[in-house]
Amino acid sequence: MIAGTTDTANTVDWDEDAIPRPDVSNLITEDDTPVDNQFSEKQMRLLTESIHASWRPGFPFVAMANVGVYVALNRPAIVPDVLVTTHVEPLQDLMNKEHKAYFSWIFDGKVPDVVIEIVSNTKGGELDHKLRNYQQMGVTWYAVFDPMHYLSEQTLTCFTLAGGKYRPHTEPAFGELGLGLLVWEGEYEGVSSGWLRWSDRDGSMLKTGQERATAEAGRAAAEAKRAAALAAKLRELGVDPDSIA
Repeated sequence: MIAGTTDTANTVDWDEDAIPRPDVSNLITEDDTPVDNQFSEKQMRLLTESIHASWRPGFPFVAMANVGVYVALNRPAIVPDVLVTTHVEPLQDLMNKEHKAYFSWIFDGKVPDVVIEIVSNTKGGELDHKLRNYQQMGVTWYAVFDPMHYLSEQTLTCFTLAGGKYRPHTEPAFGELGLGLLVWEGEYEGVSSGWLRWSDRDGSMLKTGQERATAEAGRAAAEAKRAAALAAKLRELGVDPDSIA
């Protein structure tokens, strides 16, 4: 569904034997400034929660929302709404200063494979300076979700990096990752809206943990109903269902 390798193409070379990891003790990785609106907050949580709950790609990955990405100490952090990086191990001890932001040298030199921005107004720069930032950073897949059409008539716009430049990507699917996006009309946490959701290689939507539990409960209830109907039919025929092994 997607072309190109994702585990090495966007790697920033880092030789830890020759160059020690940078000292990040003086960097501000969080400033407690409130950002975004309630819809964006829910949308970010929906994307990160569902991918952790339901995506089983066969390789490790990290998915984060609203976390600063650093590729060098002399470059300011860029803070995507949502990012996904594959073929890297999730960090432990998240209170460690070196683990509070996305420092590319901690993740084998990799920048994110996928970045998503959620448009909240006309001033965010998602289709100009943010696009250029992610292009320069080397993010392979960039998606802009614009549910209110602040920037264009497109609800979802996707780009892929080719020859160092972003090109429009008509299919919202991210190559060999086996991951894609879709817009889903439904209810999340009591709010009905059009939500951006992940899809798997087959195009099926990735469920949240609650959706998985509800679906499983529905299947169990349906199975119990079928079993009860079968038992009733056997009794009609004079057969004790409990006597059948």
